[in-house]
Amino acid sequence: MNKPTLVVLAAGIGSRYGGLKQLDTFTEQGDTILDFSIYDAIQAGFGKVVFIIRKSIENEFKAFFNPKLEGKIEVVYVFQEIEDIPEKYKDNQRKKPWGTGHALLMAKDVVSENFAVINADDFYGREAFEVMAKKLMKTDKTSNNFSMMGYVLKNTVSDYGFVSRGECKVDNNFLTGITERTHIEKVDGVLKFENENKELVKIDENTIVSMNFFGFTPTYFNISSSLFEEFLADNYKDPKAEFFIPLVVNHVIVNNLATMEVLNSNARWFGVTYKQDKDYVTSEINKLKEAEIYPKNLW
Repeated sequence: MNKPTLVVLAAGIGSRYGGLKQLDTFTEQGDTILDFSIYDAIQAGFGKVVFIIRKSIENEFKAFFNPKLEGKIEVVYVFQEIEDIPEKYKDNQRKKPWGTGHALLMAKDVVSENFAVINADDFYGREAFEVMAKKLMKTDKTSNNFSMMGYVLKNTVSDYGFVSRGECKVDNNFLTGITERTHIEKVDGVLKFENENKELVKIDENTIVSMNFFGFTPTYFNISSSLFEEFLADNYKDPKAEFFIPLVVNHVIVNNLATMEVLNSNARWFGVTYKQDKDYVTSEINKLKEAEIYPKNLW
């Protein structure tokens, strides 16, 4: 049986968090959120992990993860840099990375099997990895049968500021459309998103959202590459334009190029967008260790 690969989006700068949250620790044993995701992935049957990082954090990342993971899972590193685009689209004004869709393309040459993609700073829960691994192992790698873990919006927001989420339209457990909402926040207990006119509009708290936990076959890369070229042609002079994975997903769904099954699990999500989120996440993670859902020492 072909083991799927786990691709980790870890090149973010963490501007709202105030530092490198990918390597911030949440337990006395020095575990990051990502330690739990990789541990869960190994238990679920993933055979390789690909870290997408920036060159500037390579040494820190390798020093942190290589000793833990040696002999447990194959580890590969690839790099997302602003200049990793065709020469004709380079614009020296660019200071911000090109987004998650561009980051994932950096893994194109090292992933030839079905794969899942996750954020480094989100805690997805063991059951989510089990459900995704099972799905990927059953999926024909030459097909365009994609999948994603669905989460309920109200369980994924921060009390300390706005978050970005992919708002999903779902019919019969299949995605019919996804809209990247880059600003969702709680206002007087009510969830609202900022529309294109900068107005805050109410959004149903039970909306299914994407937390960037997708399952793809290798065919994704060809679709995404051509779409990124189109995106650059239109947006390369815009210093804030970003190419998100949900843009690719929405394109393939709307144009009937692929199917995207929405997978459900009872796994609890939590994550850190702001520094103030850390105490809550630390408490929840330590409860899981106390309940022996995870061993005291993961590695």
